Amino acid sequence: MNEKKAILVIGAGDATGGAIARRFAREGYIACVTRRSEDKLQPLVAEIRNSGGEAYGFGSDARKEEEMIALIEKIERDIAPIEVAVFNIGANVRFSITETTSRVYQKVWEMACFSGFLMGRETAKVMLPRGRGTIIFTGATASLRGSDGFAAFAGAKHALRALSQSMARELWPKGIHVAHPVIDGAIDTEFIRTNFPERYELKEQLGILNPDSIAEAYWQIHAQPRDAWTHETELRPWLERW
Repeated sequence: MNEKKAILVIGAGDATGGAIARRFAREGYIACVTRRSEDKLQPLVAEIRNSGGEAYGFGSDARKEEEMIALIEKIERDIAPIEVAVFNIGANVRFSITETTSRVYQKVWEMACFSGFLMGRETAKVMLPRGRGTIIFTGATASLRGSDGFAAFAGAKHALRALSQSMARELWPKGIHVAHPVIDGAIDTEFIRTNFPERYELKEQLGILNPDSIAEAYWQIHAQPRDAWTHETELRPWLERW
């Protein structure tokens, strides 16, 4: 790489988000990663740096407009131009419709959709003058269909998908690649291991998603030539029923 370039990962958790940051760091991208608690980012930042990469962690609430604006400005000013932005915040909660409070519904929408809008808008602003860049919104099964007990989550993920489609149609002709990969299946996480042990056992058969495999798909989306861009693709284990 002839010039410094940054990848911003909003929601760089211990599984998918962290794997994406590590994958791009191996290619020379400066990993700028966020969670609400900066302390939780230190192991990821240290791992990337110990592997020879460059990384910075930011404690940030992606639902706060002023924090998102300040974050983008700081990275662009002090670190490097943002070449890739990944929105990866999860808000997967289950409530029956009669037990879904307005507070729950609004909070899930803020986390899984509104935050994505803020990231997408602010990164588009800095990418457009350069005429290049990649913006990726992580989708889920709930992006495509609403399941029993997931009214809030499905509503937010459907809205995020619509946002990504609108942005793609507006920004593709201006050189910005907007993509929406749908992650349809259980991911190898501590949450799945603890709460769904029978599902986690499928790991031995490659029956759940490896975060590193997801990260590889994200890298390949970013690396696509302009004459063959992907907007939506689905990633699921070979054992997953769909």
